[in-house]
Amino acid sequence: MGVILNQSASLPGETAWTHWLAVTGADATGLPASRRLPAVPARLEAAFVAGREIWWRLGRTLFAEPTGNITHATACASVGSDFGIMIAWTLLVRDLAEQDETTLVVCDDPWLFRELAALPGVRAGRAPGLLAANLRRRFRGVLARLRTALRLAAAVWQTRRFRAQVAGSKAAILVYGHPSSDADGNDAYFNGLLQHLPDLARLLHTDCPPQRAEALCADGRSASLHAWGSPLFALAVLPFTRWRPGRDVLAAPYGWIVRRAAAMENSGGGPAMNRWQMHCQRRWIEAEAPANVAWPWENFAWERALVGTARANGVRTLGYQHTVVGPHQFNYSVQANPDGLDSIPDVVIANGPAYGQELRAWGIPAARLIDAGCFRFKPGKGPVYDPDAPVFVALSGNLKIVPQQMAVAERLAASGRRVIVKEHPMYPVTFQESEQLSHTSTHMAEQTALSAVLYTTGASGLDAVLAGIPCIRLQLADQISINTLPAFSTGLTADADTVVSVLDSAKAPEPADWHRIFSVPDIARWRLLLNGAPISSI
Repeated sequence: MGVILNQSASLPGETAWTHWLAVTGADATGLPASRRLPAVPARLEAAFVAGREIWWRLGRTLFAEPTGNITHATACASVGSDFGIMIAWTLLVRDLAEQDETTLVVCDDPWLFRELAALPGVRAGRAPGLLAANLRRRFRGVLARLRTALRLAAAVWQTRRFRAQVAGSKAAILVYGHPSSDADGNDAYFNGLLQHLPDLARLLHTDCPPQRAEALCADGRSASLHAWGSPLFALAVLPFTRWRPGRDVLAAPYGWIVRRAAAMENSGGGPAMNRWQMHCQRRWIEAEAPANVAWPWENFAWERALVGTARANGVRTLGYQHTVVGPHQFNYSVQANPDGLDSIPDVVIANGPAYGQELRAWGIPAARLIDAGCFRFKPGKGPVYDPDAPVFVALSGNLKIVPQQMAVAERLAASGRRVIVKEHPMYPVTFQESEQLSHTSTHMAEQTALSAVLYTTGASGLDAVLAGIPCIRLQLADQISINTLPAFSTGLTADADTVVSVLDSAKAPEPADWHRIFSVPDIARWRLLLNGAPISSI
């Protein structure tokens, strides 16, 4: 009874267990499909939601530590970290260990294996080796940080000449270098706000490469935050920037998951990039002293630091909830912040009534929340429902999910359906096209006719709900498909095993009322906000 835990290289005989479960993509080759644990995608998602309080508690503790404020894991960022998925695996296996039948859990992840092995009711075999995994990650991290430091030091000199373009600006938007933004007053996050407010400056996040920044700065009113950075800081500090969790947390429950998260994040340049963003935005605020700054708000680590720096320098912060929230993006909650409301922007701007209500549920006070309209989603006619039209598959920005989406797309095409695949704008994908399976660069809302929309993350599901197209969220066996629909909306769910039958029975819903979800952009309200008007006067 309970759980037998083994790595894939040393599995017990098939008579010792009833069902099997492979966690974190462990190799399950040779295990009988008929005895795979049923409904794993739905079980994993339920455990993920059940684990949010644990993640919030750990996130608050870890974020408050000296180096905890430079990570995605401690910000409870469901999109940027798999920390919550590791908690979910732990809760799922803990539940299986209490069942009457025996489940074989296959795990090749050395950190998660050790966390699971400590659970009551788990009989663990030999754990995967940890030394080689740690050394490999540490070596990769050293190289990543050195490469990042050199690149960022060079970026300072490449972008410094644009600093004068925003000097003296009293209001600014701080945005990512999105491919849809341009130098003609259009911004992917704030649409044509730059055209309506000629005194508004645009600052580019440090994830925007210098070449892309140069193209956007051709408008004469933009600048890259790199320009305020210190090359000496980049070269002397960033190579040594690592997340170092405290010993007390490492010795407590979920300590092995914390070790894993630190190893993963420290093996890349993410913590160093967060530290650099914080460095550059602080120097920009101290040098230029804008009165108001707005940005697409997601409550990430660098944003919390921005709020603190701005408040210390008398700058008002305006966090724009620019896209979607939903029940899985735990980072939007005040519960994720160790200082509560202190690192939440002075004003949180919702893009409509539905998500504004969700933000209130996440703890944003009504006195600091205002609806100023949606720039991204526009009311109007989208694609029509046609049962003979293609299925639209919107690929995720999570590269671990994309292969699974493509496998499902190929399966649907093999079943006789026409399938069109749209890649994420930041992550091009190539695949073998055919008459049944083809690539499209046209956004879902601009398609003429579709039979269904299949998505895992992003806002294509919401586009489908607005258009009255069957919307199916593909649940996965080792990742979480982020639910971005408003609370009152009901979309369909399916996994790789059930997607064909769900599509067969899917019926077109009534199009959702756009105005129940979003509001028309209120430029007058934006002008007042960026000029410093308090919410109470608007």
